[in-house]
Amino acid sequence: MPNIKLMEEALPVAPLKIAALESCRELGEKVNQYIVRFRQDTLKESLTSPLFSCYQLDNYLISCSCPRFGTGEAKGIIRDSVRGKDFFVMVDVCNYSLTYTVNGHENHMSPDDHYQDLKRIISAATGKAHRINVIMPFLYESRQHKRTKRESLDCALALQELTDMGVSNIITFDAHDPRVQNSIPLHGFDNFATAYQFMKALLRAEPELPVDKDHLMIISPDEGAMHRAVYFSNVIGVDMGMFYKRRDYSKIVNGKNPIVAHEFLGSDIKGKNVIIVDDMISSGESMLDVARQMKERGAAKVFVCTTFGLFTDGFEKFDEYYEKGYINRVITTNLTYLPPETKNKPYFVIADLSKFIALIIDSFNHDITISSVLDPTAKLHALLDKHKFRN
Repeated sequence: MPNIKLMEEALPVAPLKIAALESCRELGEKVNQYIVRFRQDTLKESLTSPLFSCYQLDNYLISCSCPRFGTGEAKGIIRDSVRGKDFFVMVDVCNYSLTYTVNGHENHMSPDDHYQDLKRIISAATGKAHRINVIMPFLYESRQHKRTKRESLDCALALQELTDMGVSNIITFDAHDPRVQNSIPLHGFDNFATAYQFMKALLRAEPELPVDKDHLMIISPDEGAMHRAVYFSNVIGVDMGMFYKRRDYSKIVNGKNPIVAHEFLGSDIKGKNVIIVDDMISSGESMLDVARQMKERGAAKVFVCTTFGLFTDGFEKFDEYYEKGYINRVITTNLTYLPPETKNKPYFVIADLSKFIALIIDSFNHDITISSVLDPTAKLHALLDKHKFRN
């Protein structure tokens, strides 16, 4: 485990407690299990010291909930003491599977509902916890991060609201535009990449995949994903190509200008395997169109890697494209809710981030450097060396 020596030499900021909201319960339980295992294996010699009170526990999760009244209003309840604790709150704002009742009608929880529940739990802990940290894998309203006309700045406002409530650190993954952190320059904001976990999951699913310049290429589906694709291609040592979207700016459909066509910029991909990387799949329309064009240009296999698989239009189109051979694998993380049916999809691969989050929480709790966690380059090189040696 990285940073293990630093952790053994450092004191915890305060006793650790984690609140995994209902939207993030399954992931929170996995994270908790890893932290329990980390601390059971610790080599600290002074665990009997009061400084390490509550350091080795069987459970770091607290009991919390946000019950609702018949009108749909709610309140946040924390059933365990968090006084003096280093408090981490985990929330998945994209978990649409949860429901609540409003005057007898069933409502599915929206990102707005989850964000309000997050604030309720923070409110219940404010003034008691030693420090409050928020782990929000999909950054709330991250696609509304800039203003181009008379419109709201939802993500920046949400970040400011959380810090005004006493939140010290906000931890997220593959933010749509991490520059939104400029709205809270005096507070902690950490944006973690998932490149290592992607490659680990892909190579586990495709153990014979050749990773070299002659057989593999990284593709950016649009201009926004360029920095991810550039990093991937440089670390792996392969070529990169990109698409740019031609949009019809005279129309607005579902809140955005519809895409007229995808245009490709890059070298010949005939006979090569391609990895398409992006931060999210919403409806999947853009990603699938890029995958189809890759196959039509002669790509051997097409692998789609995305941090957040939202699949707002379901899986029908993905099933169709898999059957037609346009896509071979779709790799996404468990940072957001994935419906049970994904486990039955032959092309679907889940990159588990629970151990990664546990390492992040443990590092924060010890107030040690996380530079090696933020930069996965060394781990990627070690993974690729091991893969090449095996093949």
